[in-house]
Amino acid sequence: MELIHYLIIGAVVLGSSCVQGSVGFGLGMITAPVLVLLEPNLLPAALLLLATLTSFTAFIRERADVDWKLVGWGALGRLPGIVIGTTAVVLLPDQGLSLLLAVTVLAGVGFSLVGWSPAASNRNMFFASSVSGVFGTSTSIGGPPIALVLRSLDPSSMRSTMSAYFTIGSILSLTGLTIGGEVRSEHLIAAATLLPFMLAGLWLSNLVIRRANKTVLYRVAVGASILGAILVIGEVAASLLTP
Repeated sequence: MELIHYLIIGAVVLGSSCVQGSVGFGLGMITAPVLVLLEPNLLPAALLLLATLTSFTAFIRERADVDWKLVGWGALGRLPGIVIGTTAVVLLPDQGLSLLLAVTVLAGVGFSLVGWSPAASNRNMFFASSVSGVFGTSTSIGGPPIALVLRSLDPSSMRSTMSAYFTIGSILSLTGLTIGGEVRSEHLIAAATLLPFMLAGLWLSNLVIRRANKTVLYRVAVGASILGAILVIGEVAASLLTP
């Protein structure tokens, strides 16, 4: 990774981790488009490694209110999605994966804005997790379907259940990608070198939560996600039109 790319990606990871710790999403939806534009070879494994550590950190902090039954059904539902997602990473060309990621980001923004809240039932968790498994494994962005289903829980249970689910789910997705030969040493090295930025962002989020306006942070995260997706779509279109 070039130094300038490393610094840019590190800054984005720091900022998106801070947003993630403050409003509950941001790491994948903001960082993934930047990786597509600068270092697409690092996706999805490197970002999934960072996401696993982020979820585990949140789980350790808020593990008391986990709904383990929902987590279990979610882990079961994620398995078929992982198979489809891993197959997509192995078979789709880079342009196809980039376009899939951009569409996933825009769909994620749509999920975050919708007012509908399905019941947090075992069945809904299973099917939402299957969708999350497909997109979380292929693009590293699998949060929106799960957040939609768990939205009806009380805030503490929602945060703790999501963090437990995504810790387990990300590990399962990484296992599938490893079997598919899509986790390599370059991903491990990139995740390790970006880890300090992620930890700094999570630490900063503790200060931001107390002082910043969450509505403003939410709008910044949504705007940055949309901008990143549009840039990725533009990059794919330009590459297709270039002879």
